[in-house]
Amino acid sequence: MATGASKKKKQPKGLILGVGLDSDGGKRITKGENFALVGGSKDTHEQMTEKVLKINEKLAKKGKELHEVTREEFDDIAHEVGLHRHAPQNN
Repeated sequence: MATGASKKKKQPKGLILGVGLDSDGGKRITKGENFALVGGSKDTHEQMTEKVLKINEKLAKKGKELHEVTREEFDDIAHEVGLHRHAPQNN
C-alpha cells in the first residue's frame, strides 16, 4: 500500500482544448503537455496546432505555465497569436 508521503500531490494544470468542426474525412488528434486538439480539416488542424504552439512559446517567455496565468493574461496572449473571444448571440 502506498503511504501518504509517497503519493505526490499533483498541482492543478491548465489544458487548452481545440476542436475543429470542419472535416475533410481525416481523423486528427494532436496532444501536448498542456493541450489536446481534435478534428478539423488538415488546414484547420494545422492552424490550431500553430496557435497553441505560439501560445506555449509566449508562456515560456513569461516564465509561466498555463495554470499560472490569469484569464486576462491568457486573453492577451491568445489575441497576440490571432485568436479572438467569441461572443455568443442572444436569440
